[in-house]
Amino acid sequence: MGLHRAAHPHIGKNAPTAIVVGGGVSGLLAARELAAAGVRVTLLEQKDHLGGAVGAHEVGGLLLDSGAESYATRSPIVSELVKELGLGEHIVTPNPHGSWLYLPFGARKTPNTGIMGIPGNLDDKTLLGVLGRAGLRRAKLDKALPASVGAKAKTLGELVRARMGNKVLKNLVAPVVSGVYSAHPDQLDADATIPGLREGLKKYKSLAAASAALRSQAPAGSQVASLSGGLNQLSEKLVEDLYTKCARIIAGFDVIAIDRDSVTGEWFVIQRHTADGEIQATLRADYLVLATDGPTTARLLGSHIKTSLPTLEHGPEVALVTLVVEQPALNAHPRGTGMLVSEEVTNVRAKALTHVSAKWPWVAEAVGKDKHVVRLSYGRGGENASISDVALADEQLITLALHDAAKLLDVPITAHELLDADVVRWSNVLPRTAPGHRDKVKTFRELTAQLETVCVVGTWAAGSGLVSTVRDTREQVEQFLKRNTPQADGAKRGEEAAG
Repeated sequence: MGLHRAAHPHIGKNAPTAIVVGGGVSGLLAARELAAAGVRVTLLEQKDHLGGAVGAHEVGGLLLDSGAESYATRSPIVSELVKELGLGEHIVTPNPHGSWLYLPFGARKTPNTGIMGIPGNLDDKTLLGVLGRAGLRRAKLDKALPASVGAKAKTLGELVRARMGNKVLKNLVAPVVSGVYSAHPDQLDADATIPGLREGLKKYKSLAAASAALRSQAPAGSQVASLSGGLNQLSEKLVEDLYTKCARIIAGFDVIAIDRDSVTGEWFVIQRHTADGEIQATLRADYLVLATDGPTTARLLGSHIKTSLPTLEHGPEVALVTLVVEQPALNAHPRGTGMLVSEEVTNVRAKALTHVSAKWPWVAEAVGKDKHVVRLSYGRGGENASISDVALADEQLITLALHDAAKLLDVPITAHELLDADVVRWSNVLPRTAPGHRDKVKTFRELTAQLETVCVVGTWAAGSGLVSTVRDTREQVEQFLKRNTPQADGAKRGEEAAG
C-alpha cells in the first residue's frame, strides 16, 4: 500500500503519536517538524507519489519539474529550508532575459519593476507600449491620489482599478494573476494575494511605491530562485529527511473520514479500500494534522466543529503541456524567459508560456544544442468545464500547445520539430482567495483549536507559493506543539545542540 518506516529508535514508546493527512510540501514539512520534536509520526497520502505540486516528470529523456518550478525570494524562508536539507549549493536564479506579455495588440516586454504586474516605477518607458498614453496618464494619478483611495477595496482588482485605472488592471495585473492563480484579480482577496501591499500603500501613499518596496525585498534583483536539477528535489529531500527520522509513510491511503475516541481522545482515520469498496478504521494517534485542500479539510472536520464552517471552494483544474522541440530559431530567446497572456486575446488559448531552457541554464545544458523546452499552461478560472481546454485529451492539448507556442514565440513550431511532449494535470492546487478569505481562515483555525489536538495547514490556508506555505506550516506546527507538548521545544533544542 505504499512506503513504510518503523518508529524513530530514539523516540520513547510513550511519546505522543501523530497522523498527518496529506503528502504535499506542507504535509511533509509538518511531519518533519513533529518528528524533530519527538513525536512518532505517520504520514498518509492518497496518491502514489509525494510532494504534491512540487513534483517531477520525464520528457525527452529529461527529468523536469511537473508543477512548481521556482519560489519567491522576497523572503529567505524557503532558501533557509533548502539549506537545512543540504541543497544550498544547488540554488540558482533565472537568466536575466526578462519576460513578455501577449496582449490583443501584440507582444510587449514586461516592465521590470513592481510585483504581480503592479508597476513600481511609473516612469518606466516600457509602460507606454503596454498602457498607451491615456492609460499611462491614468496610472500616474496614483502619485497624486490620497492614500484613502482604494483603502477599503476588498479585491486586488478593486484596489488596482481605484489607484491606477483599468488599463493597468487589464494589460498588466490580470495576465499575471491569471497565470499564477487561474483567476481574475476581481476574484481575489487583496490582502491574501499580496501580503503587505495595503500596509505599503498606507506607508508610502502610493500603490506604485508599495509595489516597488515589495519588489526590492528580493535579493540580487531576482524575484525567484530554483534548484539546479529541478525544484522537485525539495520534495525528495523532505521525504529522505523523514526517513532518517524513521517516520512512517504510507502512500495510496485514501482517508474518507476521521473520528475521535470519546474515552481516550485519540483520533482515528477511516480508509477507503479501492479494491472492494469496503471501509475500515485502520490507524489511531494522539494528534491529527490535516494538510489537505480546503474543501477536504472542511469536510473531514465538519462533524467535529459545531459552528457553521466557512465556504471553501475547489480551485480550477490546470493542465501543463511540456514540449521538447528542435528549433534553432529559439536560440535567440525571442520572448525572453516566457510570456503571460491576456484573457482578451482570441488567437491563443494558453494563459502562460515558459521558455524553460531559456530561463534555466541547467535545462539548456541538459537538452543540448538547438533543442528547447517550452511549457504552456491551460485552465483559466471561471471556465465552463464542458468547453474548457483542460477537458481536451492529451493529444489534442499537445496539438493546441504547438499552435499556441508558435504564435507566442513568433517562431515556426510544428509536429515536425516536436521531439517529445507530456501533459500534467493538477486539481485543487490553486486556492481561491476570495474576498474575506483571511478572516475565514482565521475563524476556521480558531474553531479547530477548540479541538486541542488538531492542526490545520496547507496552501489553501497559507496562500499561494512556497514562501507562504513554508512559513505558515512552520508557524502553525510550532504553536500546536507549544499547546500540546510544552517539553517539545526544550527537547528539540537539546537534540540540535547535541547534533
